[in-house]
Amino acid sequence: MNRPLEPGEREQFRADRLVDVLIPTRNRPAELAVTLSGLAAQEGAPGFGVVVSDQSDGEPAYAHPAAATMVRALRHRGHPVLLTRRLPRRGLAEHRAYLLDASTARYVLCLDDDVWLEPGTLHRLVTAIRELGCGFVGNAVHGLSYVDDVRPETHAHYEEWIGAPVPERIRPGTPEWDRAQIHPAANLLHITEKLALPPGAWRAYKVSWIGGCVLYDRAKLVESGGFDFWRRVQEKHQGEDVAAQLAVLARHGGAGVLPSGAYHLESPTTVTERDVEAWEVVLADEDAPQPA
Repeated sequence: MNRPLEPGEREQFRADRLVDVLIPTRNRPAELAVTLSGLAAQEGAPGFGVVVSDQSDGEPAYAHPAAATMVRALRHRGHPVLLTRRLPRRGLAEHRAYLLDASTARYVLCLDDDVWLEPGTLHRLVTAIRELGCGFVGNAVHGLSYVDDVRPETHAHYEEWIGAPVPERIRPGTPEWDRAQIHPAANLLHITEKLALPPGAWRAYKVSWIGGCVLYDRAKLVESGGFDFWRRVQEKHQGEDVAAQLAVLARHGGAGVLPSGAYHLESPTTVTERDVEAWEVVLADEDAPQPA
């Protein structure tokens, strides 16, 4: 029988750590268990914390025995875990803003609740952001059901950074925006295979945005506005991660990292009402003519 799970205390969780992992979830107990299992198997990144914020319609996903066991496994391995509920729902951006406010760590990993990380992924991302000194690094997620669907026309959008990333102002309709074409399906996996990197090697490449697994320098994310734009967008939106990353890119630069150790579970989305792209609202405000 599964015993009650202690949620943890928010103020005790807010501590001086190197990394906190921020996971929003809704109606996905099985997927959350898999996501947490990937974190529990990470090595080379000792003491990272995990925040799970649930917006499920019924009981929280972390109450499911499989997810609860992974929470206990993380705690047993020395990782503080804070379990919270954020209701009523006010949209994806507000949920991420709430999670961000729960952390005072040096870096925060925004990890979706349907992504499994292979061992060594968090260590590689932390190594990359420390060496590059930019605002974020990320692992685009692989869709393994597409592993035999090779799309060479997308590979031309791959371009490595030579030296540290620099700030970039990226907008739709530009070649820089088209970099996102290397991330769907298994495109990045195919690019990585072509590079044939030696064990332990990694590369930083140019991006427009990355979905699912992004490690931010928390202070630079906050300085760039974080997810506070949630008040300017209606509740039924998507693209909040794009909006935040474009702001960080413009001020501090960012990069994708390969090989990626992030694998998409390819489950149906629980965000079915997506009337607005948050990044479109934010960019419209930023690019609007200013009064003389």
